[in-house]
Formats: sequence, structure tokens, C-alpha cells
Amino acid sequence: MIRDLIPKRVIGWYHLLFAYAGAVVCRFPSKKLFVIGVTGTKGKSTTSELVRTLLAANGHKVALASTVQFKIGDQSEPNLFKMTMPGRAYLQKFLRKAVDAGCTHAVIEMTSEGARQFRHKGIELDALIFTNLQPEHIESHGSMEAYVAAKLKLAQHLEESKKRPRYIVANVDDRYGETFLNIDVEHHLPFSLQDAQPYTVDDTSVRFVYKGGTLFTAPMPGLFNLRNILAAITLCDALGVPQNVMRKALEHVPAVAGRAESVECGQDFRVVVDYAHTPDSLEALLEAYKGKDIICVMGSTGGGRDQWKRPQMGKIADERASAAILTNEDPYDEDPNKIVNEIASGFVVHKPQVILDRREAIAAALRLAHKGSVVLITGKGTDPYIMGPRKSKQEWSDRKVAEEELQKLLNAVV
Repeated sequence: MIRDLIPKRVIGWYHLLFAYAGAVVCRFPSKKLFVIGVTGTKGKSTTSELVRTLLAANGHKVALASTVQFKIGDQSEPNLFKMTMPGRAYLQKFLRKAVDAGCTHAVIEMTSEGARQFRHKGIELDALIFTNLQPEHIESHGSMEAYVAAKLKLAQHLEESKKRPRYIVANVDDRYGETFLNIDVEHHLPFSLQDAQPYTVDDTSVRFVYKGGTLFTAPMPGLFNLRNILAAITLCDALGVPQNVMRKALEHVPAVAGRAESVECGQDFRVVVDYAHTPDSLEALLEAYKGKDIICVMGSTGGGRDQWKRPQMGKIADERASAAILTNEDPYDEDPNKIVNEIASGFVVHKPQVILDRREAIAAALRLAHKGSVVLITGKGTDPYIMGPRKSKQEWSDRKVAEEELQKLLNAVV
């Protein structure tokens, strides 16, 4: 490719100029909004959705740009870019639409790859939420240290913002939380599971007391979602959203698409679609359904990236799931058989099935299910395509395919 022959510095200048040009053409829309960035390895999309929900419950008109969707007020469209922060000034155009639509706040999910390509430049931040950091995109960034540095660019971007006051929210249960808090802004807002004592979590909900005061419940499974909720509450509490408003909003918070999202067609077992694509996120998801008979559909990660984690993903599934089916996710130009064989190398107790056709893999998992069991379809979430060799792509939806195959199964029983 011609792009591969261009020096990285030149490509970097291209992205930087495009970012600032977009801000100029769109008349710096972020200056007219209270802009909240959300970054981290896991939980970004869910935390972003939760912040939007809580602010909207308090009467604000909110724009949201995330891996899942682009939403302005009540108008939403799915994110089909297969990237969280689209290039070519898309975010500036989105923020301009938000301003023109009368929004007061914008929540933007921000990534290390986006930061490397300067897609945050020209967006004036009021607040940043840091969820956690786990190894990811290591081959792309070159090292864990470089990955952390790319994330910290976003915290530094908040520090450089001309807006006042500025808020940094950080998970201090994470080893990097204090590093994110160590920036020069007006409000430093740490959060921890200690803020939720006492709490209970299971495979359908979380229940906790926030800082010894308000009792919150939310129909979201797992400890990982408790942390996402705490991140959102910590910021919104500081912004003056009454805790009673947040409590009522969380009681009926809608499921986030592709994030521990249940698929219901009247079956007597659970089917859940989740984006889990790192060892830590897969382990957290499986832990949420501990004690259940778990059938896990998984494909690790896309071809040509983060190959180190494939055996780890297999090991986690081997230890925590009753059965696993390995399948295609996004092989790109890498041999799919090589990918699943590397995942399979992590299995010791169980022998995973290998079904490269993802639809057939999902159908096979559903056929294995029985009353009370859980089928976890992991790795893609709301990803709209399966990416193949030479930039080929197949339109895809794990949720839609699961619904179709469930219906076939239920009709066959009748």
C-alpha cells in the first residue's frame, strides 16, 4: 500500500491538520458544549451510555458518540465505522450538529488509537473519565508503556483545555488511576468499590449503597458494571445531578447494545451478547455468570493483532466455561485456523469445538443449551462486519443472528 511508504510523522501531521481544520470549519462546536471524554480499556461504551442517561434524566439534552452509536437527543444511528473515533473531522461535524440541535452536553468515547491520530485535537474537554487499563493494542502501540502514554495524552488534553472548571474522574482500584488523577485541573474525583459498600452483584443486577447514603439498584450484571455505574455517578454527582434522580434513572436503565446484552425469544436459557475481547474482560464476564452452566462462543481478537492474548483467552474459558466453541471473529489477512489453534492451546481440561462459520458456531452453542444454562456470544458486541482478507467484509450482527437461530431452534421444537 502507498500509505505504508509514507513516513509516520507525515501521516501524523495529516491527521493533526485534518482535526484542526475540521474544528475551524465547524466553528469550534465543543466550546458551546460541556464535553465529557471517557477512556480506558474496558467499560468505555457502557460508562458513556450511563453518563448520557443520568444527564438526560436531569433534563439536559445530550449528544453521545461511542463505539455503539451516535446519538443527539432522542435521535440515534448505529456506529458503522468499526472505529470508536472516526476520522476526517467526523466528530467535529457531529458536535456541530449537537450544538445546532440545542444540546448542552456531549459525551465522547475516546481511544488510544484516536489519540495517536490526533482525533481529540480541537475538542475542548470539560471532564474526562478513566475506567481502567489492561494490555491491548500492544503490537500496534509497540509496548504497554506506549499504550499507557497514548491514553495519558487524553488526560493531558484535559489539562490543556481552556475551559473552567475541569473534572478528572479515575478508578483508583486500577494501578493507573492515581496517574490519571495527577494532572492540574480543578476537580479530582477518585472512585472505588469502597464507595459502593455494601454491595451485591449477580447475573441480572447490581445493588449498592453509594458512599453510605443512597441505595441504588440497576438491571445490569456483574462487578464490572458496578464499576461503570460508579464512574458515571461520581461525575454526575459532582455536576449537581441529584442522587434521587440518578437512583430512579438507574432502576430502569436500558441495556447497552452488545454489552452483556440479553437476547430473549422465549427460550428457557440465557443468551448474552458481549464485546469481551481481552483476557480481563472475558474473565469478568464469565465471573458474572459464575455457578451457571456456561457455553462460550469466542474468537479472541482480530487477525494480525494482540496475538499474545489468544492462549490466555483459551485458558480463561477452559477454567470458567462448561463448553467453548471457537469461531471466526475478524481474521483479516491472517489464517483463521491459526488464530483458533492459538486460542485452543490454552485449553487443558476441555476440548473446544472449532466451527469457523460464526453463524453455525452460534447455532451449535444454542443447540447445546438447556434450561438454566447461559450462552455467551463474545468478542464482537455491536461490530457491524466480519473483516476478512484484502479488506473484504461481511455484514454482521451477533444479536440478529442469535435471534434468527433461536427462532429456528424454538420452531423446530414446536
